[in-house]
Amino acid sequence: MTCQSLVLTRKTNILFIRSFTILVLIWIVMKTEVCFSSVLSSLKALHLQGYITFENNEFASRDFGNQIHSHPLAVVHPKSVTDISEIVTHVWQMGPASELTVAARGHGHSLQGQAQARGGVIINMESLRQDQEMQVYYRGVQFPYVDVSAGELWINILHETLKYGLAPKSWTDYLHLTVGGTLSNAGISGQAFRHGPQISNVRQLEVVTGKGEVLICSQEQNADLFHAVLGGLGQFGIITRARISLERAPKMVKWIRVLYSDFSTFARDQERLISASKTFDYIEGLVIKNKTGLLNNWRTSFDPQDPVQASHFVSDGRTLYCLELTKNLYPEKFDTVNQEIEDLLSQLSYIPSTLFMSEVPYIDFLDRVHASELILRSKGLWDLPHPWLNLLVPKSKIQHFANEVFGNILSDTNNGPVLVYPIHKSKVDNRTSFVCPDEDIIYLVAFLSHANPSPNGTDSLQHVLTQNKRILDFCEVSHLGVKQYLPHYTTQEQWRTHFGPKWEVFVQRKSVYDPLAMLAPGQNIFQKAVSVS
Repeated sequence: MTCQSLVLTRKTNILFIRSFTILVLIWIVMKTEVCFSSVLSSLKALHLQGYITFENNEFASRDFGNQIHSHPLAVVHPKSVTDISEIVTHVWQMGPASELTVAARGHGHSLQGQAQARGGVIINMESLRQDQEMQVYYRGVQFPYVDVSAGELWINILHETLKYGLAPKSWTDYLHLTVGGTLSNAGISGQAFRHGPQISNVRQLEVVTGKGEVLICSQEQNADLFHAVLGGLGQFGIITRARISLERAPKMVKWIRVLYSDFSTFARDQERLISASKTFDYIEGLVIKNKTGLLNNWRTSFDPQDPVQASHFVSDGRTLYCLELTKNLYPEKFDTVNQEIEDLLSQLSYIPSTLFMSEVPYIDFLDRVHASELILRSKGLWDLPHPWLNLLVPKSKIQHFANEVFGNILSDTNNGPVLVYPIHKSKVDNRTSFVCPDEDIIYLVAFLSHANPSPNGTDSLQHVLTQNKRILDFCEVSHLGVKQYLPHYTTQEQWRTHFGPKWEVFVQRKSVYDPLAMLAPGQNIFQKAVSVS
């Protein structure tokens, strides 16, 4: 064969390959468009009591963390649990060939896109609550409870139950969150030392599994599903209704703040209080670093026990630890409560000049963060990125953690509060999906930072993210046995490490309740249509 023939043959082959490649690409594009059109048509053809939107769904691609933005294909606004079952069943029946996923979205307070579904279906759970009334049961029952929609906000539950002199036992520090959202994580606050997190105060759930089944579950009925979805990060089903335990609610509380300059003393006093038979009703701690005029700021809401000494206290440049406490006030105890508080405080080793106290309505204390929210919203600062980091630290490692993190890594707390307080592990049912260190007492440490606009042009978000990474790297290198709360990982291997001995149970439950791995894709634990084992 001549050189000219070889050149001609090569040119012909190249042209054929190019033409074939173009045809294949055109075929793929056409098939994709046909599939996309088919998916849209099938969703539009569903007969729901509520409705589906395919445009103007930008809200569902954002969350409180404001760092990850994934746009969905559609948003379902359900009017009933049947609507949710219809949608999930429809996607389930499409099988593994479809890449469509489903995520439940409450009030949008996730931090890392956990309630988002890129190109998938978002279920707007707040729409569900509009047609499901709360029902409070207190007559003729041994223990009162309330039945609520999973899309209901905790603040609304508080308002309703207070009409009966009752309230849920356990809270989060911020009440404008949905029931389904907090129960899918844990729901931890200053009452958890006594009552456990919110997942320890649920009596019954209604759940739509990843196959579209609507199941009632409790400790006695479908118990495995019940324990799976509590703290299950939305992986096993969509919680649509919950039965929450209630207790007698006070009308007023004594709200107390004191300061410490030594972490070990601060931690010892917290541990003493959460283990005492007679103690406060709410116990939380905060780290305060490089805050100026701290006690003067407290005076707007609190009265100092010793105004003269308090006025001489200097907080500038110091690392301090605030112990925040409340005592419920009931009419039959008005005569003795002040003495009880005095007796409890006498056992603590705080800085005497920093004792501040106030008496406020119970609802005002529980909803205190919302007051700050309104101020931040008025300044346009509420929707900033929130690169929060929440950790669970074993008691045996908390001093080492504090020495390095609070002493060296943390430069100040001006970008947001840093919480640190202990809870009893025994208050958490180990059968749930919630993961925490294996010690009797564990500390929640929460770095609740926001990325402030930087007038000097520095990247505030990157600064916080770098600080978070330094903290996580320290924990890993030092083998502290720390677990993330509200966890975020990017690989399954990281998730496997996070769950540890619980991983096999987690995977097995996934294969039973969501075998196509189509639920809660924003958690990045499983990939749809890929084996979860």
